[in-house]
Amino acid sequence: MKGNDQLIKVYTGTEMLVLLLQGLLEEAGVPSTIRNNYKSGIEVGFVGGVLSAVELYIQQSDFETAEPVVREFIESNQA
Repeated sequence: MKGNDQLIKVYTGTEMLVLLLQGLLEEAGVPSTIRNNYKSGIEVGFVGGVLSAVELYIQQSDFETAEPVVREFIESNQA
């Protein structure tokens, strides 16, 4: 993380879609972090969360670079 940069959530979806978007962001030079409460709960013996509620975060300073990538991804993956 750069300095006091904050993480911001840019996408919530299934694990597969989050991983696809993460790959696109990496290609654009934007590092990201995944938060999967469902998977974390299973690993410690609790069942909680929703399978489709995997969250993808980026650093606030990377938003300008990431925003067109995220927008195009969302538009091309709408049901």
